[in-house]
Amino acid sequence: MKKIVLMMAATAMLLLAGCSNNGNADTQESAAAKNKSEVTIQDANGKITVPKTPKKVVVFDNSALDTMNSLGVGDTVVGAATDNLPDFLRDYKKVESAGGIKEPDLEKINALKPDLIIISGRQRDFQKDLEKIAPTIFFSTDNSNTWGSIQQQVTAIAKIFDKEEKAKEKINSLQKEIEATKKKAATSGKALVLLANEGNISAYGKGSRFGIVHDTFGFKEADDKIKASTHGQNVSYEYVLEKDPAIIFVVDRTKAIGGDDSQNNVAENELVKQTDAGKTQKVISLDPSVWYLAGSGLESVKIMLENVNRAF
Repeated sequence: MKKIVLMMAATAMLLLAGCSNNGNADTQESAAAKNKSEVTIQDANGKITVPKTPKKVVVFDNSALDTMNSLGVGDTVVGAATDNLPDFLRDYKKVESAGGIKEPDLEKINALKPDLIIISGRQRDFQKDLEKIAPTIFFSTDNSNTWGSIQQQVTAIAKIFDKEEKAKEKINSLQKEIEATKKKAATSGKALVLLANEGNISAYGKGSRFGIVHDTFGFKEADDKIKASTHGQNVSYEYVLEKDPAIIFVVDRTKAIGGDDSQNNVAENELVKQTDAGKTQKVISLDPSVWYLAGSGLESVKIMLENVNRAF
């Protein structure tokens, strides 16, 4: 009898141990599954852990939308600032409007129940409110290292959607095009980038929102004293004539967001016509919907390269 009791006790202990081991295994399996469903990336605020391969994404950053589209994951987008999309992303006008580009519709976004939200500087003031709805990534291009910053953003998006190899191929392809452009730009003369806005003009140099022209595409500056600024340095047409650039690149802000653009024809200005750029018909209009509303995505950079290559 005593032997039977001892055998029963031993069996019970083995069963308990097995259950305990299975419990630990289940816990470890659950933890591993959770780790696989999340990924840590770098955004403008630092490191952030977000869902991996999210199924529903609200995107306010047009450059991020551009990259997602290029990587073939645009079908995950359930909401965007549809009234302010670049022309080449117009197909996304069919998704739900998530509000204006500067004022997200929090109620609408909450109803969409996204797994992830991606914003840019224009929505920064709403980040804390958006984080209450879903993990929120904030992307901002570093104008002191434009191409490096763009690559970091593309890589982060690719990591989230498990598209790293595809992103690497596209980055390498763009790198080759950039190098080819830089070789031509090195001997093309000095360039000036202007933003036209309802008759007014601003100049942009290195370290500015359009600094990619100089620091990545390799065009020499017509004025290396321009103060780096998001809004540029207000200038006159007399200033443009004084600098006498060989190439003038123009971004028409009014065409990008609407308004009176009747006075924005920089090439027709009498003083501009007297510059080297005016005489050689190298006043180049850049696609405003790309340069002003996007500019840091895979397709954006390709279009921007095509734009500046019209100077050669």
